[in-house]
Amino acid sequence: MTRVLVSVQNLREAQVALKAGADIIDLKSPERGSLGALPTRELRGIVASLERRRPISATVGDLPMEPRAVTAAAAATFDTGVDYVKIGFFPDGDPWATVRALAPLAERGCRLVAVLFGDLNPDLGWPARLAEAGFVGCMLDTMDKTHGSLTQVRAVDFLRRFVAEVQRSDLLCGLAGSLTLGDIPALLELHPDYLGFRGALCRGHKRTHSLDGNLVRRIGSAVRGAAVNTRTCLDEPQIEAGKERCEPELQ
Repeated sequence: MTRVLVSVQNLREAQVALKAGADIIDLKSPERGSLGALPTRELRGIVASLERRRPISATVGDLPMEPRAVTAAAAATFDTGVDYVKIGFFPDGDPWATVRALAPLAERGCRLVAVLFGDLNPDLGWPARLAEAGFVGCMLDTMDKTHGSLTQVRAVDFLRRFVAEVQRSDLLCGLAGSLTLGDIPALLELHPDYLGFRGALCRGHKRTHSLDGNLVRRIGSAVRGAAVNTRTCLDEPQIEAGKERCEPELQ
């Protein structure tokens, strides 16, 4: 089943997301960039307050790919107790040296998730190399939030190939990037592990505005309802005897 990741910017929003049924709570600061980071002290407070009732991810900030800086930020974020540390692979610096530098942190048990950007035309060879370095996930987002949603930036065929490569590498696969209610049906057909939302869940659909619990519920219902509707079971009268009982659930 495809899950719903909800990005929040403070403890109040994290509690709203929890109550509204978010599957994964993602901590970031939209005012600080596409993957802006919250202060580590605030991360610790949110992790303690949520008491492990949901998996929590957190971003390390919009950093250039400088191995020491990224590794230090990732280690500090990991030490706050979050379940996943998300690292955006921005165009400046040395991305592969940064990946190699992060491998020892993965060996310590840090669950690293790479964030690639659809509007930067990412190489589909990334997932295999990330898996070799010990990453547990890879997601596709958008860096420039003014150019529309991920489905407007990248063709569905590219997204399908991205999901296939990530899952072939045995990594968690996420899709995000200014996603809206209308993006859900097409993206669910690709079977990602989760879809990430921020702007569509905020008042006025502005990612820097406050999270709205009713919008979180609406998006969650749309994802779960669409997932259920894609399955076909034998007990439906139009299915002929002898065929498989059910289509596999979305992963």
